[in-house]
Amino acid sequence: MADTVLYELSDGLATVTINRPEAMNALDTETKVALRDAMITAKEDPAVRAVLLTGAGNRAFCVGQDLKEHLGKLAAAKDSTAKNTGEAPLSTVRDHYNPLVTAIATMAKPVVAAVNGVAAGAGAGLAWACDFRIIADHSGFNTSFAGVALTADSGVSWTLPRLVGQAKAVELLMFPRTVPAADALALGLAHRVVPGVELAGTARAFAAELAAGPTVAFGAIKESLAFGAGHTLVETLGKEDELQTLAGAAEDHWIAVQAFVAKEAPKYVGR
Repeated sequence: MADTVLYELSDGLATVTINRPEAMNALDTETKVALRDAMITAKEDPAVRAVLLTGAGNRAFCVGQDLKEHLGKLAAAKDSTAKNTGEAPLSTVRDHYNPLVTAIATMAKPVVAAVNGVAAGAGAGLAWACDFRIIADHSGFNTSFAGVALTADSGVSWTLPRLVGQAKAVELLMFPRTVPAADALALGLAHRVVPGVELAGTARAFAAELAAGPTVAFGAIKESLAFGAGHTLVETLGKEDELQTLAGAAEDHWIAVQAFVAKEAPKYVGR
């Protein structure tokens, strides 16, 4: 894995850190490939029971696309001698952002974003694709796409209206501005705001608690909510039946019921 993305696994918790603090954790091609692969690894590894996604430093979680690199690709695409290479500057949506966001949103385990600074464009999209967002009080979100004459990507056209409603999503996308931490909390873009010096510890403890929880049930909750968002009640009831059967057959369900009857705290094994 590239040095621009750090990956650590401890006690069931995979911590993924975008490591380009000198560039405000902007996403160049190397970083996007490494981040995509890290999330796919976390999704597929049965030893991972929760994921914590954050950025290095205290200025930015991720400011999205590295526009310096992007400008070079735009210039190359405009050059007649480069047009036959087949490289399209915006193919990054298909090649990187789509599989990355899909891995985050569909992995059968909780994903927590520790937002340590500004999250803009695809950076905001990554945070919003996570199940939880714990953000530092100096942080903020900015859609930024329209500011460079682009539309939403990284799943924002799906996640944002579900978080804030259609009308507010249109406003935030067409009139991009930085939404400060307190406003982000009020709008539902964040779950918790903490002082910057407390973010790392708070987010890690929160994610570690999830990693020690009933992993199969958490995955089923994610799947049932995603399914219900786009299906009828009758179809969703069928999905709930399917997923409850899955969760009920897991060892953690047996552990939880035994612990409940014995009035003890369950010690889940994640299967």
